[in-house]
Amino acid sequence: MIRIRQIKLPVTHTTADLEKKIAKMLHLGPEKIKSWQIKKQSLDARKKPELFYSYIIDVETEREAAIVHKAKHPDIILHQEPGYHFPAPGTRRLKHRPVIIGTGPAGLFCGLLLARQGYHPLLLERGDDVDTRTAKVGRFWQDGILETDCNVQFGEGGAGAFSDGKLNTLIKDPHGRNHLVLELLVEFGADPAILYHHKPHIGTDVLSHVVKRIRNEIIRLGGNVRFSSRVTDFIIEQDTLKGVRLSSGEIIPAAAAVLAVGHSARDTFQVLHDRGILMEPKAFAVGLRIQHPQEMINRSQYGSGSGYPDAASYKLACQGADGRGVYSFCMCPGGYVVNASSEPGYLAVNGMSYHARDGSNANSALIVTVTPADFPKTSALVGIKYQRQLEALAWQCAKGAIPVQLYEDFKHNRVNCRLGDIEPQMKGSWAFANLREVLPEPVSGSLLAAMDSFGRMIAGFDRPDAVLAGVESRTSSPLRIIRDTGMESSVKGLYPCGEGAGYAGGITSAAMDGVKMAEVIGGRFCPD
Repeated sequence: MIRIRQIKLPVTHTTADLEKKIAKMLHLGPEKIKSWQIKKQSLDARKKPELFYSYIIDVETEREAAIVHKAKHPDIILHQEPGYHFPAPGTRRLKHRPVIIGTGPAGLFCGLLLARQGYHPLLLERGDDVDTRTAKVGRFWQDGILETDCNVQFGEGGAGAFSDGKLNTLIKDPHGRNHLVLELLVEFGADPAILYHHKPHIGTDVLSHVVKRIRNEIIRLGGNVRFSSRVTDFIIEQDTLKGVRLSSGEIIPAAAAVLAVGHSARDTFQVLHDRGILMEPKAFAVGLRIQHPQEMINRSQYGSGSGYPDAASYKLACQGADGRGVYSFCMCPGGYVVNASSEPGYLAVNGMSYHARDGSNANSALIVTVTPADFPKTSALVGIKYQRQLEALAWQCAKGAIPVQLYEDFKHNRVNCRLGDIEPQMKGSWAFANLREVLPEPVSGSLLAAMDSFGRMIAGFDRPDAVLAGVESRTSSPLRIIRDTGMESSVKGLYPCGEGAGYAGGITSAAMDGVKMAEVIGGRFCPD
């Protein structure tokens, strides 16, 4: 295979233009090219408003080594794409089928790979299937009545099912798990462009269909998926897992259980703590959501031209005076701020976009790093306590609605019941409040200092009528469940996995950790 790097064309180019460029760089007639495939597409806006796409292309043709030698071009090389390989099955027999707790990306991808290898996994989900869940979440956003086992955090698809569906990851991937995850998402209905876009995303509306198809494939292959099946306890004998207990009282025997419960399963974390399973607090981040007109972000990122290729995104970061990192997180072009609460009396927000990203506002979290040094050193659950304190204040200050404040009012520590030129785009009711009463002063101070920097990076970012909402507290798990080199917890047979266990930070990395866990179980045990 020949790989061509740094092919640059205007964003208005056609497929024929790209084919012509490939042939020209290889000094070949188009008829000599057997096939070509985009491996990476990124947007180059350094000469805005002139915008270009930059490509990496893989080409199949005859006499590839000779063509590369003749081209004598540093961006034309021979390349062999590493493939993904599931390990050979182990030899130990499992007395019971593997149990997977949670059907977010970690649980679903672990279940899918084990099902395809003949292990017939049982997936347990505390919430409902994605269709029922979507209807219940919609009713919650309309009437404010929360179901604690089925909401934005819990149910088929996990917390990522109500997000922008971003598929970026910074994890190095020598084993091909990242590409495998993207290929599987495409197989089950995602846009094939996620295989090569520099910033791929699915969107909430598409992701719901994808997860349902994955679940149906697991069932077709002999697996089982049970909804409304919350795990409330673990049966442990001599530091070895024997089974799990459901809220119904049913005990399910298990010698291998994957714990993929997500970052908001606070009741499960409490049970694990009470059972003496080793955990430790870890750093995470808290802050607020900010909304701007999407057109303003487009102009800043693309220039004042027209015909933007898509809704522009941004990524901002700086360091506060006290050394804390302040950065944008989970940026949602053309998206909504959503009520993402999962416990009565506590309020958290998140961001969400549909596949088209055609909403009028851009939003992102602006968050500040907090570490275990910020909490009393009482137990591994101190981060959860900190999150709850902020979420309780957020719920109280707007009486259960999403608390909203303009940036100018946040800066001056006051409440004004008025909007500027930005109409909030929300899922769930909202009300004016003073978000300075929610965040600790060091966090507020760091955000205010960062806004001055961010306003220099993006014109208008610090505009007085930018809409703030809070609190953004579920950025990642506040703890890590310790696992050994064999991926087991301090209880043999219990395998912590994904974002909730502290080993991932988003849809793709959680799915990759689920793939990795399937490899561990598959490489240790033989299928039925």
